[in-house]
Amino acid sequence: MEKEVGTVKHFFDKVQVAVIELSGTLSVGDKIHVVGSTTNFEQKIKSMQIEHKAITKAKNKDSIGLKVDDKVRPNDKVYLVK
Repeated sequence: MEKEVGTVKHFFDKVQVAVIELSGTLSVGDKIHVVGSTTNFEQKIKSMQIEHKAITKAKNKDSIGLKVDDKVRPNDKVYLVK
């Protein structure tokens, strides 16, 4: 079962970091599924940041930086895998 929890706003190619605007909550250790027109992969969240500070949990309306395993694109959807 999957629940939409955010949208990719930006991707920093060199460091493989996505900026994600959240519409739900995410925690380190959660498994996410990123889907877009050419994007489709799952990964476990190893770390995330807000304003360059490490956090373990993020909530609705937070804008987080997340290290991703693959390239993502603006407007890709992020789902929490239960």
